Amino acid sequence: MHADKQCSLTPDSSYVELAVEVFAMLADATRIRIILALRDQEFSVNHLADIVDKPAPAVSQHLAKLRLARIVVTRQEGTRVFYRLANEHARQLVADAIYQAEHSLSTDPAHHRGAHPAPEQTR
Repeated sequence: MHADKQCSLTPDSSYVELAVEVFAMLADATRIRIILALRDQEFSVNHLADIVDKPAPAVSQHLAKLRLARIVVTRQEGTRVFYRLANEHARQLVADAIYQAEHSLSTDPAHHRGAHPAPEQTR
């Protein structure tokens, strides 16, 4: 799907303020790590806590914020709740931010050398 054909990507877009809120939501290292962990699969809070090396209650609070922002969604199985990304855009946004960070440290970043796989193209 070509979201750029349906949303205005001009400076006067009505989505600019909402985009700022998305960036503010992602301005946290734990949340970025959670999104990276959820790139290709779903996890429970405890499993995510192990992956991001943070206490489960803290991860749960981050997930609640990401859920309110509609970046993650849940699936319940019995008493366990599993989290996954709501769509491919958060995955792409975080991947692009990581790639931009690589550019700030190197003129020949790893993603240009094929050192790690390129994410799915969503544009």
